[in-house]
Amino acid sequence: MTSSARRTAVGVASIVGGSLLFAVNGTVSKLALQAGLSTTRLVELRSLGAAVVLVAALLVVTPRARLPRGRELAALAVLGVVGMAMVQWLYFVAISRLPVGLALLIEYTAPLLVALWARFVLREDVRARVWWALAACLAGLTLVAQVGDGVRLDVLGLVAAGGAALSLATYYLLGDRLVRHRDPLSTQTWSMVFAAIFWVALQPLWTFDAGILADDVDLPGALEGSHLPLWVLLAYIVVLGTVVPYVLVLAAVVRLGAARTGILGMTEPVAAAAAAWLVLSEAMTWVQLLGGAVVLAGVGLAETARRKPAVTPAPDAVTAH
Repeated sequence: MTSSARRTAVGVASIVGGSLLFAVNGTVSKLALQAGLSTTRLVELRSLGAAVVLVAALLVVTPRARLPRGRELAALAVLGVVGMAMVQWLYFVAISRLPVGLALLIEYTAPLLVALWARFVLREDVRARVWWALAACLAGLTLVAQVGDGVRLDVLGLVAAGGAALSLATYYLLGDRLVRHRDPLSTQTWSMVFAAIFWVALQPLWTFDAGILADDVDLPGALEGSHLPLWVLLAYIVVLGTVVPYVLVLAAVVRLGAARTGILGMTEPVAAAAAAWLVLSEAMTWVQLLGGAVVLAGVGLAETARRKPAVTPAPDAVTAH
């Protein structure tokens, strides 16, 4: 195997591995929410834990990294609050009220919003396929909404998922500008630090009853009969659901580029739906599955619609879950 082929193989394995971890994180997060953690407390603990790990990693990898100042510091704060804190919270609200696969599918339309913003606001030269992408996403979501008799979609859940898509699109656009002058790892670290500060300021840690973390959580579906302490689920969400997949995606972006990594990252909503089906018994009808495939095709078109090459942060390839 040539060095180029080996580099590509490592990149593909990295993005698939990262996407699978993010996908499983949706189901684990929903179990944590069902066990008694509120959406705001879960995103606070996740952000704080991930920030601690990322800061430690940054100090080891680049101990002399340049500290942000002025406008860059303000932009990183916005990236952390809007692009990280809000994305995670809105996603948790969505999966607490909708099937995990459906919530992620709606949030995953963010690349389409980015392409439309580039076309109409930034006045970039965008390929005509963006219109096919828009049509495919709208048609696919229409099919997904046809959930059948006796099944109703939660309006607040749909609004939260749509808000998560908007916040994620903001993260992509602002992150794209920031990493032109700052490496992806420190960009991700600082944004997570600001996300953690935001949530800790809103709900101080001393208002949290940490004793709940010792409670056992009964596992449903294929794992029925088993149980784990809530702190184990939280540890997964922080380490294997946040830090590790971000590192894997970073490795993929370096080897494959952002556009190709984004397309391969579409394994996430598929795997998320499968995990939710196995563990949470959240099955989708064949019409919904068809609609999901159409949405993913539209996202694939949107990912490659922008002609202008852009350097994007590691999480640009996947949703910030």
